[in-house]
Amino acid sequence: MHDKILGASLPTVMALAYLGDARHSLYVRRRLVERGIAKSGELNEAAKGYVTCEAQAEMFRAIEPLLLEDELDTFRRAANSSHLNRPKRAQASDYRIATGFEAVVGMLEWIGDVERLDFLLERAHRAIEEKN
Repeated sequence: MHDKILGASLPTVMALAYLGDARHSLYVRRRLVERGIAKSGELNEAAKGYVTCEAQAEMFRAIEPLLLEDELDTFRRAANSSHLNRPKRAQASDYRIATGFEAVVGMLEWIGDVERLDFLLERAHRAIEEKN
């Protein structure tokens, strides 16, 4: 359990997923720019490999064994939320997993555990990159 979460008031899991989506997108964009990709079209195309429901579901599966109990609890609550509006192109299971992944990212961002967040995102991204 994160010490920073004790006594902290967390937003709803859907708000955490919203925050996590933004934080993960920023992480992806920074990594792509650091690789030296300079053209916006190339950046957008490369980003798709990380921000789709399918990619995020795969990233979650890679880091799931590393998650702490409060992270898993946040994931479960977000993935099982009845407020999900699945995009037409995504499978429901991938969308639920991706929402849970984003909620975990959002929770870590909210409580300010940058070290843990960077560790998990690096591991998640490494899994995608090793596959491709």
